[in-house]
Amino acid sequence: MTRALLIVDIQLDYFPGGAFPLVEPDAAAAVARTVLESFRASGETVVHIFHVSTDPDATFFRPGTPGIGIHPLVAPSNDEIVLEKHEPNSFIGTGLQELLVDEGVTELVIVGMMSSMCIDSTTRAASELGFEVTVVSDACTAPDLTFGETVVPGATVHASFMAALDGSFATVVSSSELH
Repeated sequence: MTRALLIVDIQLDYFPGGAFPLVEPDAAAAVARTVLESFRASGETVVHIFHVSTDPDATFFRPGTPGIGIHPLVAPSNDEIVLEKHEPNSFIGTGLQELLVDEGVTELVIVGMMSSMCIDSTTRAASELGFEVTVVSDACTAPDLTFGETVVPGATVHASFMAALDGSFATVVSSSELH
């Protein structure tokens, strides 16, 4: 099996001072960095995905703003693939599937942000496209969400999405369990 690392949306708007800070993004990005270093050391394929909104009313990831920048902890090296996306699913309109097939990739390791949106959507799509998927839970994070009158803490949002993906669409592991 040929494996690739997919780093999804670890962008400046999700960090303190950004337009849509998540819960503990620095910790997730630091773990994503260790996973990235491992993939670089083994010479495995690394793909960076970043989101730019096409919605004129978007409050974050607006074109031309610093917030769309990839966080320095996981900045791409010159030989790594970087793809721009405009939808939560990293496969829509990016050529990602074709790129992975051309590289002979059959297994994806996914890290990034937000667990409740782009990680969920991308993981489900990857599984449905036939990739074997592993999500590194401590290299992902989510926002606090509100449903009706209920505020759902980001850690609970994250855990709920990891629980829903695990065993159905992916194997969800911590970074210490990743081989």
